[in-house]
Amino acid sequence: MVWADPSHSRMALHIYNTLTRRKEPFESVHPDRIGVYFCGPTVYGDAHVGHAKAYITADIVNRYLRFRFPDKKVTYVQNITDVGHMTDNDDVSGEDKLEVQSRKERKHPMEVAEYYTRRYFEDMDALNITRPDISPRATGHIIEQIEIIKELLTKGYAYEVNGNVYFDVAQDKDYGKLSGRKAEEQESSGRVEERSDKRSPQDFALWKRAEKGHLLQWPSPWGMGFPGWHIECSAMSMKYLGESFDIHGAGLENSFPHNECEIAQSECATGKKPFVKYWMHNNMVTTGGVKMGKSLGNSAYLRDLYQQYDPLSLRFTILQSHYRSTTEFTEEAIAAADAGYQKLLSSYHRLLQASMGLPVTGLEESNSLVREFIASMDDDFNTAKAIATLYDLSTETNSALTQQDKGRYATLRSTWNVLAGNILGILPRAASTQSDLTEKMDSAMHLLIRQRKAARDRRDFAASDAIRNELDAAGIVLEDTKEGTTWRLK
Repeated sequence: MVWADPSHSRMALHIYNTLTRRKEPFESVHPDRIGVYFCGPTVYGDAHVGHAKAYITADIVNRYLRFRFPDKKVTYVQNITDVGHMTDNDDVSGEDKLEVQSRKERKHPMEVAEYYTRRYFEDMDALNITRPDISPRATGHIIEQIEIIKELLTKGYAYEVNGNVYFDVAQDKDYGKLSGRKAEEQESSGRVEERSDKRSPQDFALWKRAEKGHLLQWPSPWGMGFPGWHIECSAMSMKYLGESFDIHGAGLENSFPHNECEIAQSECATGKKPFVKYWMHNNMVTTGGVKMGKSLGNSAYLRDLYQQYDPLSLRFTILQSHYRSTTEFTEEAIAAADAGYQKLLSSYHRLLQASMGLPVTGLEESNSLVREFIASMDDDFNTAKAIATLYDLSTETNSALTQQDKGRYATLRSTWNVLAGNILGILPRAASTQSDLTEKMDSAMHLLIRQRKAARDRRDFAASDAIRNELDAAGIVLEDTKEGTTWRLK
């Protein structure tokens, strides 16, 4: 089901754009399609709650875009980083995170990457996150990265030293426009300046020479080596979405230097601006007021949490705060969120059982709750406010069930399925599957009901009775009323 209100043109989805530091009405770069790219995981370890927030955010964005703009093709790309992400950000002293992990596990880096990539998608599936349309790997796009680097060298935006290629930040006058930090504000140290062959400490690596024993390396015009971390996202996003596309998302900590470098190298290579029209950054997850992350050793890994909590309760917990707000993750927060979540599910399950056999209906777009929900989501994907609307929907549902107002059941069910299911993704798969089966069964039953009516209209009562009797034997009761024939399970 989609949002099909003909008056929706008077409304607009607004997105907070990190690049302009304000909310802006969304208008796609192309009239018939929307391109979305979110920075994906570096696959050297299991996913934690910080990953959950980032990719639930991405999932909500893509679910809502598909609902809000049914006439446009939404393509969602999320990369897999399996080379080039260094343990330090200075391009000099760091090691590739995959190579470090490979030594710890005594496996080839690609074996490490395969293992944690599979586990990553399993963890995301449990959170009911829709998989990306395209999940490109950095190691599968070495040629594209080399071609961009060659173009930057040709145009004078990069330079090569001893097999290393660096982007010359001084040549890009726009560098810093995303984060608001100028190149000279980037942290540097005497250690870096002494050891580096960069012209300036602020320059960043596009291609690195492979030292002896380095396993991840490829041939290039500058010798054997491997790409820098930043160049991969430019190469993969532009390959699948074009040189200028709609939305790029990432964690707030990636705005500088990663996303800043993406903009610089992409726009300088293609000469097209903007590289991305809307930049979205989700805020961090904290525990005890401290950022959660692998490097800090305070991560709550999803696989461990799944042993204690329903993954959809975790999803619900994260959706109760706006994606640009900090999410404090504690046992108390999960318990409180789960209590509210179970209250909503109780209403939905009761409705689902009571509405078996009722006709399928569409979303009641004039309903004030639906409009309030849409207005919340149009306000920069405000899931916290949207969930508040679901509590009102729960109250309305409970009232209809108490009054046995069957005339409202089918519409309420459709509202739950679209708002809580299709958009927020918080309905359990079993419930969603049951609802889908109900709707399919409805279609089949109404076909039989029409056939029975046709038999009665031509006074073929034997055929009419045969349909009723066979359904009765199968445990399905037909009820003839002034409004027409309905069905229910015995």
